[in-house]
Amino acid sequence: MWDERYSAEEYAYGKSPNQFLEENYKVIPKGKVLSLAEGEGRNAVFLAKQGYAVTAVDASQVGLDKAQRLADDNGVSIELIHADLADYDMGEKQWDGIISIFCPFPSALRKELHKKVVAGLKTNGVFLTEAYTPEQLKHNTGGGKSADLMNTKESLSVELNGLKFKHLIELERDIIEGIYHTGLGAVVQAIAFK
Repeated sequence: MWDERYSAEEYAYGKSPNQFLEENYKVIPKGKVLSLAEGEGRNAVFLAKQGYAVTAVDASQVGLDKAQRLADDNGVSIELIHADLADYDMGEKQWDGIISIFCPFPSALRKELHKKVVAGLKTNGVFLTEAYTPEQLKHNTGGGKSADLMNTKESLSVELNGLKFKHLIELERDIIEGIYHTGLGAVVQAIAFK
């Protein structure tokens, strides 16, 4: 599905970074950042332009190829890893920051992924995420059709056990990020420290 979505000439979610990330990236200590399900590179390239050493993981080689082009166009370097996040080893205490922007994962896999996030962060490392909540299903402006792929404040607070939340909120906001995320969205946003 993702190779097909990313095969179009235009960038499915645009070339600009996610708004929540753009407004809050400075909470992430300068250093190594891992971007989960990065897709076509908009968030990884943005962080690289701010001086971070960024590793972007995605299951779509087509998306990663576009991420490389976007990085080249912006004169920055990002490390690209083609991998299924269900199998990807983040290591332990490796990352100053980990970001997850609209990463749709079934809840059983997401719980395991979030355990890896907690283990993978260095002390004082930051996890920053924005995801759709099940309330998004009534908007039909992105995020798919399955509530199981979505997050809530409660699910994040349980699954990210071991992190301290600086910011954790559910809200509705206008999202204009490419053709697949356009319109009013019901989201959960979190910034958590190890």
